[in-house]
Amino acid sequence: MGSSTVNLPPGFRFCPSDEELVVHFLHRKAALLPCHPDVIPDLGLYPYDPWQLDGKALSEGKQRYFYSRRTQNKITSNGCWKPMAGRGEELVLASDSNKTVGTKRYFLFYTADGIRTNWVMEEYRLSGFGTSASTKTRNRRKQVRESHRN
Repeated sequence: MGSSTVNLPPGFRFCPSDEELVVHFLHRKAALLPCHPDVIPDLGLYPYDPWQLDGKALSEGKQRYFYSRRTQNKITSNGCWKPMAGRGEELVLASDSNKTVGTKRYFLFYTADGIRTNWVMEEYRLSGFGTSASTKTRNRRKQVRESHRN
């Protein structure tokens, strides 16, 4: 894995489901609860282009995992992230109750010239988080990967 700040045993693989990402990682992060293992780093995404995330985010294969502050501006020095056409927000459901625990949105990275790239970002948000803690929910778990669609 590409994260040098994590000391994990050999053979460890980070392959969480959407529900696990929201419930076991993002919710705990937003509630300021400890998360074991604490493997997903905080990262200000928008100064970085997607290819600059190696070594800064938790890497598993072609996927990068990190927390980032919620912002309206999704612009980097070489392009911007735009919502993927035709894909609205998807609900993330709890497997035991079918209750909505979060949402997921997809973004594509476009160069400053407006050229679409193969970089896809999955952005997760909490649902139904108490209002007293809602100011702490500004952190989002993001997963960036390069897709190879032709």
